[in-house]
Amino acid sequence: MQSPGQANRGVVAMIVDTVKTRGVAGLYAGAGAQIAGTGLKAGVRFMTYDTFKEMLRTDEGKLTPGRTMLAGLAAGTVEAVIAVTPSETIKTKLIQDAARPQPLYTSTLDGTVSICRTEGFGGIYRGLGPTILKQASNSAVRFTSFAMLQSVALETLKPASGKLSATTTFATGALAGLITVYTTMPIDNVKTRMQSLGAGAKYRNSLDCLVSIVRHEGVQRLWSGTTPRLARLMLSGGIVFSVYETLMGVMLAL
Repeated sequence: MQSPGQANRGVVAMIVDTVKTRGVAGLYAGAGAQIAGTGLKAGVRFMTYDTFKEMLRTDEGKLTPGRTMLAGLAAGTVEAVIAVTPSETIKTKLIQDAARPQPLYTSTLDGTVSICRTEGFGGIYRGLGPTILKQASNSAVRFTSFAMLQSVALETLKPASGKLSATTTFATGALAGLITVYTTMPIDNVKTRMQSLGAGAKYRNSLDCLVSIVRHEGVQRLWSGTTPRLARLMLSGGIVFSVYETLMGVMLAL
């Protein structure tokens, strides 16, 4: 993830500079919050999605693209409240703090305790609004695009087993990730700004942040950081959907 001050720098240049100034460990700043949050986020997301997906099926047992999108919106909203906002806020602040000449936080736990102590419990829920918007749109776009791409692949390839291979599922998930990135990148950038250190003093709300970015930095800045996020979401999309489809197949066979 890029912080606002790094928006114009290339990914490779950022990696090289980070390793030079802070060592390889600098690349993993905020990793504790990221690792803890990732498992929780995925669990909440898919559990909520599957729950709403079954609730929204038609009497014939079908799930239209519109209903798939609604299930994705619900999954993203629940995920944002329970898991994403706290972990992303802590991660963002830890990364920015680690870039200081004299960091204030010694670990993820120390950073979390310090943030809660100085800003209150609400400190780890800063940017909840844009995070809900981001996660809801992310899940809606990702689940809907994956379902539609999966349907097209099944109709085109017509596998004898009636199921796509792991390789095709990975490719479908990766493509869904690509679509998600370009669709939701502006929301992600606003969310990141709102969760950064000092955001409360700089922006009144998410809309003010959005207007400020466009006015002072140009519309194109809303898509800054696309490359690293694209690589991450395409890879994670392929892996997550492949694992999900495999596990669902195993569980249904029990």
